[in-house]
Amino acid sequence: MVIDMECLQRSCGKKCIECDKEDVVCPHHKLAIVGNLNVGKSSLFAQLCGSETTSFNVPGSTVSISRGKLKGSDTDFYDTPGIYSLFSPNEDARVSRDLLLCRDCGHAIDGILMVADAKNLKRSIAITLQYAEYGLPMLLDVNMIDEIQSRGIEIDYDKLSEILGLEVCTTVANEGIGVRKVFSRLGRMRKPGVLVEYPPRIERYLKIVDQLLPDGQVSSRAIGLLLLVDDANAEKYVEMNFGVAMARQLKSLVRDYQRRETGDYHIVLGQTYNRIAEEIVAKIQRVEPPSQLSLLLRFGDLCTRFSTGIPIAVVVLTLMYLFVGSFGATFLVDSINGILFEGYLIPWVEKLVAPIPSVFIRDMIVDPDFGIFPTGIALALGLVLPVLFCFYIAFGFLEDSGYLARISVLLDKVFQLMGLNGKGVIPLVMGFSCVTMAIFTTRMLDTKKEKIIATFLLLLGMPCAPLLAVMFIILNKMAISATITVFGLIFLQIIVAGYLANKILPGERTPLLMEIPAMRMPKIGKVVKMSAMKTYFFIKEAVPVFIAASLCVFLFERVGGLDALERASEPIVQGLMGLPEKSVQVFIKTIIRRESGATEIEHLSAIYDNVQLVVNLLVMTFLSPCLNAIIVLYKERGSRVATGILAAVMVYAIAVGTVVNHACRILGITFT
Repeated sequence: MVIDMECLQRSCGKKCIECDKEDVVCPHHKLAIVGNLNVGKSSLFAQLCGSETTSFNVPGSTVSISRGKLKGSDTDFYDTPGIYSLFSPNEDARVSRDLLLCRDCGHAIDGILMVADAKNLKRSIAITLQYAEYGLPMLLDVNMIDEIQSRGIEIDYDKLSEILGLEVCTTVANEGIGVRKVFSRLGRMRKPGVLVEYPPRIERYLKIVDQLLPDGQVSSRAIGLLLLVDDANAEKYVEMNFGVAMARQLKSLVRDYQRRETGDYHIVLGQTYNRIAEEIVAKIQRVEPPSQLSLLLRFGDLCTRFSTGIPIAVVVLTLMYLFVGSFGATFLVDSINGILFEGYLIPWVEKLVAPIPSVFIRDMIVDPDFGIFPTGIALALGLVLPVLFCFYIAFGFLEDSGYLARISVLLDKVFQLMGLNGKGVIPLVMGFSCVTMAIFTTRMLDTKKEKIIATFLLLLGMPCAPLLAVMFIILNKMAISATITVFGLIFLQIIVAGYLANKILPGERTPLLMEIPAMRMPKIGKVVKMSAMKTYFFIKEAVPVFIAASLCVFLFERVGGLDALERASEPIVQGLMGLPEKSVQVFIKTIIRRESGATEIEHLSAIYDNVQLVVNLLVMTFLSPCLNAIIVLYKERGSRVATGILAAVMVYAIAVGTVVNHACRILGITFT
């Protein structure tokens, strides 16, 4: 997508390192993505720039900043560290200030994309006010809007835009929801007006600074505030851009004010921003009071007690299984896939392509084993979509009701065995939605050890929602013992693997500290709407990959690749795991994208016996994440840790498949 950056095109007045020209409209625009800690900046950065990014350290610091190209443009995007206050003396805040002052580059930052946390809006608005002082064009993105439902929060985004004088977008960045709107509005960034009135003594000081400093890329108010909190690089910025004499004059002015007015200016500024942010939030945000139904409040308490919480959790998971597994995977799939696609659309497409003279082209489109329409489009929309939608609805109810936080508290002691605390429930449960997304959410964990353990468990045995969808469909046709075996082994190995990882990896876990929202009745309309949005954005991204995977496997099969690979892997696939030779193509599609492999095994299920289906489902779960997850894994954990995790889970997958196969054959287990 090409972004209209006309409002950002202006001369920087400096020599651009990249284009090596002076006093020109430099095409290498630079935007900074900024915000508090844990607001989803890096998730949005990845959506905007893709995976081709580089990291560098700002001179004089050990803090790393990622840089990428905005998709479809020559614009550089910088992912800055999350901070609590721009004027804080810590290194992360200093790096953020240095980047905006552009001390060591020849071209200043053109605009700011501010990412806010929808559930902690006061904190985000406070730092937005600080960045607004720079006088740079800004765009405000309120992220994680899906997490405010369970807290009963409603936000008037139009009024927020009016108060701040900025364009406001809303996103769920880790799901890709709303990212296209952010793209389209980057070219409509606006300079905010003066939003903060400081105590009179500071306003008098800023007025003098404004009179002394000529107009520049960065507002004189920002320079004055940075000088007031003794920012050394602000002094260097003034010296470099306005001369040594101006720097000395301003430094003398600052010292005079600091002598006359005692007190810590960091604290004074922080109090000012928080007060104004609180006033703004009061105007644009409404929080629904917690339910006063004593029965609901009592139920919330019971959910966190071990004696009552475990039975409740079993009931909740059973209901979730019935809704997703029976209703979604049976009734909806039979209706959509069985009746609509297999009964009408696939025969219609076969008739449509029949006049095509090339057999190769016809087979590429409608071949029942590898054709784009039967194995790419039909299975994605008829198989994955209905079950995925049901899963998002069930998950949304758990989150919106406040139950998800309570199960975190309930399982804290269990997660302690795995080197995690109860917060580890959230990324692991997210893994049942999307492993790629779940790896991003491991950032909420506090230590490196916890992040590595959670990532390892996600990759080792966490079936994502599309894979779960197909698992439910296949297992629903078999004896209940098959379901117990598959999910029993998945959950058992998570605990065992987590326990061993906790013992092997050095470091300590942190205690559980998290907000528990009040129990409330979920709002059905909002849950369904958000579930539909998530399903739509997932399918929009997944269908092209389904098609590409089907096409790749079709071409690979036609040139003899599958036959060669099947022969090479025969000792492992058939000899050790006892699977049909066509399982190779299932595993290939699984690595390209998990749900593509999942739909392939459903497509080929007739050639499997029940034991082989169980073994194949387990191996698919443990084998490898999709390519997207692998890319995110390397980005989040680094090459050494990522390679070690992938090697371990692949060896483990083959070992589990081998053991289950031989155990079932020896014991005479058939799952019929």
